[in-house]
Amino acid sequence: LCLSLTLGLFQLPSSRFRFTSWHHLKEHDVRGDQLACPRVREGPSEDDLRGEDIILRNGGSRRRPDEGQRWEERLQENWENCMELNLSYQDLGDPYQLENFTRILKRLIRVEHLQLVDNALQDLSSVRLPQCKRLNLHRNHFTSISQLPKVPVIQHLCLSENSISCLGELKLLGTTPLHSLTLKHNPCEYLEDYRS
Repeated sequence: LCLSLTLGLFQLPSSRFRFTSWHHLKEHDVRGDQLACPRVREGPSEDDLRGEDIILRNGGSRRRPDEGQRWEERLQENWENCMELNLSYQDLGDPYQLENFTRILKRLIRVEHLQLVDNALQDLSSVRLPQCKRLNLHRNHFTSISQLPKVPVIQHLCLSENSISCLGELKLLGTTPLHSLTLKHNPCEYLEDYRS
């Protein structure tokens, strides 16, 4: 299977760069907040991790996964400056993907509008989104409000098509300036007077 990845003005053969994050590639000035819909990909297999480092386009090599992320790479990812981000449809089936996805979410300190649709998410209680006003968690696997990220200034929250069956935890959102809450197609929809 031969595919190609377009990044900036040049094309990269996917087989050679299949385990390389875009911010590890040399000679480009793309930042994380410029990506329209970034995806978290599956990590390398155990066999690939035991082998030598992957050689990059200009002869450099990719770091081993156990090394820490350099400050230059953190600046290039630039998640802290994102104001609006769509991380929907990530197909998070690998533990590496979920770990990397959570790491990115924890760095979103300025995001105001966040889309996390259809990611099979179950628990984001360790994540804090201090500036998030609009959060779309449509079609995930949340079973309670306590599993949501901390969103102190949330105004519009969409939780449609999840598995929320109890509304007793809505008091956790009581201190927020919430204007709209969508719970369509959740088990709680069948509770008597659930709207009130």
